[in-house]
Amino acid sequence: MIKQERAARTREAVVRAAAEVFAEEGFVPASIAAISRRAGVSTGGLHFHFTSKAALARAVEDRAAEAVRRITAGRRAVGAGAGTAAGAGEGGNPLQVLVDSSHALMALLAGDVVVRAGFGLSAEPAHESGVDLRRQWRVWVEDVLRAAAREGALADGVAPQDAARAVVASTVGLQVLGAAEREWVLPHTLTRFWTLMLPRLAARGTLGRLVAEGTAGG
Repeated sequence: MIKQERAARTREAVVRAAAEVFAEEGFVPASIAAISRRAGVSTGGLHFHFTSKAALARAVEDRAAEAVRRITAGRRAVGAGAGTAAGAGEGGNPLQVLVDSSHALMALLAGDVVVRAGFGLSAEPAHESGVDLRRQWRVWVEDVLRAAAREGALADGVAPQDAARAVVASTVGLQVLGAAEREWVLPHTLTRFWTLMLPRLAARGTLGRLVAEGTAGG
């Protein structure tokens, strides 16, 4: 049992060290030697858990993808128009669900190097990624905005696919900029975005109940 716990701690340290090095240097320049030094393990110890740098990158991406799923899975029922989930925001309004979830995502990008590195890796041409985090986010945003259209939460003349493109382009853009300058993924930046966007997206009579800075549940 003690040996298993030690192995689990070592594996966790290696994944986190890899995420830090990938986030700082990118996939190609990152070396196994740099990652093992950061993790405080020998190169042989690292290879006991991960056979290659690509395997390490996949582990980082899988962790990041799971973190994103934790944001969206609890809200998917609302986004699909199937009822109300805990923490869904203002009365289960799909637009509030979207606002809250985007704040949760940006908080992860600002504070969790594994998620930050995962998004960077999934967009690197030199790395054959098995996880497309941007697509994962895009599909969920599209689902929520289709639900908003079905429930009459979108303003007249706003097509859900157009709204999804605008939201995804903006949030992914903040993620890319935030990789170099943390200001872009801080809460006030996203709040300003939603303050500008919600009056265009929300149906009349709905806007006053939406919270651009996110609800406590989000």
